[in-house]
Amino acid sequence: MKRENTGDHNKTKAMVLTALMAAILCIAGPLSLAVPFSPVPLSLATMAVCFSACILGWKLGTLSVFIYLLIGLCGLPVFSGFSGGVAKLAGPTGGYLIGYLFLAFISGWFFHYFRRPAVWAAGMVLGNAACYLAGTAWLCFQAHLTFPQGLLMGVIPYLPGDLVKMLLVLVTGPAVKKRLLAAGLSAADTDSL
Repeated sequence: MKRENTGDHNKTKAMVLTALMAAILCIAGPLSLAVPFSPVPLSLATMAVCFSACILGWKLGTLSVFIYLLIGLCGLPVFSGFSGGVAKLAGPTGGYLIGYLFLAFISGWFFHYFRRPAVWAAGMVLGNAACYLAGTAWLCFQAHLTFPQGLLMGVIPYLPGDLVKMLLVLVTGPAVKKRLLAAGLSAADTDSL
């Protein structure tokens, strides 16, 4: 009988889970609602990024977001409002899209190295703050706004919804990860709960 190569098997699981999380982001990203007071739409994308970070950790979670951004950069309609292409990344909301990388990296790091939900929540708050910072800076540059104006237009109205999304990730993410671990479907470099 041939022995299965565990390293290759774990790499395959990691690749599949990373692709799956990128696909979930491609589904959640376009589902958005335009708001009259801002070019920044309401979106489920930040929840999908945090969910990916919870399931995959900081390395693969960030990679899944990078894959998502590349797919959108190629012109496929995976960004808000079923849009894509370089123009979307260069537009007023492009900083928030790039900020997803910071969100995945920071929150994924906290999910990977800590075991307490309060610390995971802190990681998601810090990750969202980094995403907000990148997005607001680019929005201010694009729309010729002051930083406080950018915060009023692109951050403050979205805080309650983002808190709800983070709570949903805290409830669902670890439960899904436990199920993946129990089924032997967790990637090798993700942490166990």
